Amino acid sequence: MLSLSLSLDDFKPITLGDRDLIKKHHKKYPPIHSDHLFTTMVSWMDYSDYHYAFLEDNLIIMTKVKGKTQFRSPSGKHKKEIFQQVLQLAKKEGSDPPFDFIDTETRAWLSKNYPKLEFSSHRDYFDYVYLASDLAELSGSKYSKIRNRLNKFKRNHVYTTEPISEKNFDEIREFLKRWCLWKDCDSDPLLENEKNAIMYSIEHYFDLALSGISFCINGAIESIAVFEHLNPNTAVVHYEKGSPDYDGIYKAINMETAKILQKNYTYINRQSDMGLPGLRKAKMSYHPHHMVEVFHVDKQNMIL
Repeated sequence: MLSLSLSLDDFKPITLGDRDLIKKHHKKYPPIHSDHLFTTMVSWMDYSDYHYAFLEDNLIIMTKVKGKTQFRSPSGKHKKEIFQQVLQLAKKEGSDPPFDFIDTETRAWLSKNYPKLEFSSHRDYFDYVYLASDLAELSGSKYSKIRNRLNKFKRNHVYTTEPISEKNFDEIREFLKRWCLWKDCDSDPLLENEKNAIMYSIEHYFDLALSGISFCINGAIESIAVFEHLNPNTAVVHYEKGSPDYDGIYKAINMETAKILQKNYTYINRQSDMGLPGLRKAKMSYHPHHMVEVFHVDKQNMIL
């Protein structure tokens, strides 16, 4: 337990060894945004350099991206003395924005307790959340275009699915190597970091308690999906990857994943679009039930 005097020295890098500690906290205080999951943080360490500290019963996350230090809202019961410490440290570090990924409930609480704070929405990192039944059944006119592409795919290709397991790990690694060649991952910093995150999560698949399916055509893996529990009524799909040789394959893997998840979850969180126009269009085409909105406080608005 830390005293109520927070400094950078109180934070330590997130490692795989911190899994049980952070997952125990999240069982008590379930996250609603995918970026707060342990899997996300430990897999993206190379890019975001996640650090954490506990202040009483609150988990505090700090990131360092491209030399900028940023802080997340404390996870736990809202206590003004806890937020005061984090806000003051964020203000001292002075990155822009220094205080980020604030959900709507926390924003409302902060506005009440710190009326001078001003917030900006961070649309690029809103999570898309869908009804699992919508994605599994694709019923109604709003999904007609997706059904048409899916039906065309099914007419042209016979496929099978099976859970990701030790017996197909080698094939999955080979598929991901092919996917990176198709996408030319090393030519784009975001794709390169995504590749590193995916490979880390596959290498530690069982340690992270992940689930997933592989999608085979003509005896070869041509698509995969990896997912896990986010909170009691929501699963998160960390990623889906498919071969560009099969038009409609993403529609099929999306549906097959939803069929599995709807058995235990009401909602599926499919993460953010990171401001990428094509990805935003694709995610919107599936008609999200709601968005997990996040906000930040700009450097110039850190008035306590």
